Amino acid sequence: MSLVELIAQADERGLAVSGLACLDRCVPLLGGDDEVLRPLWASLAEGAGPDDWAGRLEEVRGKLGAAAAAADGDGDEAVALARRMLTTAPARRSAAELRPWADACSVAALRIHRLLDGAAARDDDADQVGGLPRALHAARAGESPAGGRTEGVSPLVAAELRRQVAVLERLSAHGPTGLRGALEVATEGRRVLRAAVSRRSRRKD
Repeated sequence: MSLVELIAQADERGLAVSGLACLDRCVPLLGGDDEVLRPLWASLAEGAGPDDWAGRLEEVRGKLGAAAAAADGDGDEAVALARRMLTTAPARRSAAELRPWADACSVAALRIHRLLDGAAARDDDADQVGGLPRALHAARAGESPAGGRTEGVSPLVAAELRRQVAVLERLSAHGPTGLRGALEVATEGRRVLRAAVSRRSRRKD
């Protein structure tokens, strides 16, 4: 099943986890540490109260707000995309509100990985669909060539696409118990992105 189909079929917990996992992988761009989003993860665990998400979202925004605003002022597109994931997160945990957010987070995270990879500068902006290069848009929709190859997509971006699929597949297969696996995928991706940010900084120096 393609990433687009998985998002379309996910329930409200799956959508919240999908968007949160994208944000978690990109949180190094906002100056956050590895634990800053843990309150939001906890609000999605089985047995959490229905209002936990909204309260903890405000808590996280308070912690990241000043650093994110300062970083966004630097004109860094990747930082601005990550910040938008946080600022647009819906306070109400309903599928109707979370689905467009999860979809937007998916696209934003892929764009961020392209920017960190340097691929964006090489792409023809005219050949884009939904804010993504045509090849990446096709891969996200499951229209890649036979064998699942992501032709025209860099390894860094292809790995992010696979992580997004893995998060939703784990939740679909295991329900609430799949939350730990989704967090593990997000943690792995955060390490990869942190390394990519470091490489980009060295290229700029």
